[in-house]
This record gives sequence, structure tokens and C-alpha cells, in this order.
Amino acid sequence: MNLTSVLYDERVTEISNAKVEAEHLWLKPEDLRAATGWKLETEGLCKGDTCVRAQAAWVDAAGLVDLSAFAQYLGQPVTREDSTNAWAFGESVNARRDALFSLEAPAFTLPDLDGKLHSLADYRGQKVFLFSWGSY
Repeated sequence: MNLTSVLYDERVTEISNAKVEAEHLWLKPEDLRAATGWKLETEGLCKGDTCVRAQAAWVDAAGLVDLSAFAQYLGQPVTREDSTNAWAFGESVNARRDALFSLEAPAFTLPDLDGKLHSLADYRGQKVFLFSWGSY
């Protein structure tokens, strides 16, 4: 059995018998839903209240959905690792832009100098001074 790992949002899904053709990852509709939350419906590809009319190039004659083409349409970066058969889908350009303009820091957890973990969410409602440094 050929397993493909799909990293999408906060989930990692192992899919058996996904079809890979060059830069295209074709999934059965039920695997698409399990990996991403998007469903193939008569209106198109839907997730929650959002529906995107499916383009002919995204769905083949067998009913498989090209997740990589759909992700590119949404402005999501896509990368893959051939040796492990893993595909990773990033957050869309629009979502990243909206997050930057929201002035809200992303959720994260980091250790202090003593190794104690601190999550930004632990300080909600308080003023927090964040200092970061990079060697680049």
C-alpha cells in the first residue's frame, strides 16, 4: 500500500493510494474531506459556509480532486517531499495578510531560560512585551 502524508492546517493525514502526477495530488473526495475539511458538493468545493465553484481541471473523470491545483487557486503555497511522499499546504496569502493586519500575535509556546514553557495565550488580557532576535 502506498501512503501519502498530507499536512494541511493543523492536521496530518495518511492517505492510501493517492494519485500523484508530477506536481498534482489527486485525492478521493472522502480523503480530501479527511485531510482538509473541504467537501466536493454539487456547488463545488465547500468548507463550512464557504463554497468555491470547482473548475474542470480540479476534478477528473473518476471523481478525484486535484488538491494541489485547488490550493494554488486559493493562494496556498504547496511543497512536497518525494522520498517520504509527503505534501504540505501552507496558509493562503489572503489569510496571512489578514493576520498581519489584525495586529494579533499568532499563538505560540516557547521556553524561558530555565526551560519553563510559556504560551502567549496564558497572558491574554495583559500587556506583553515580546523581544525577538535573529542572527540572519
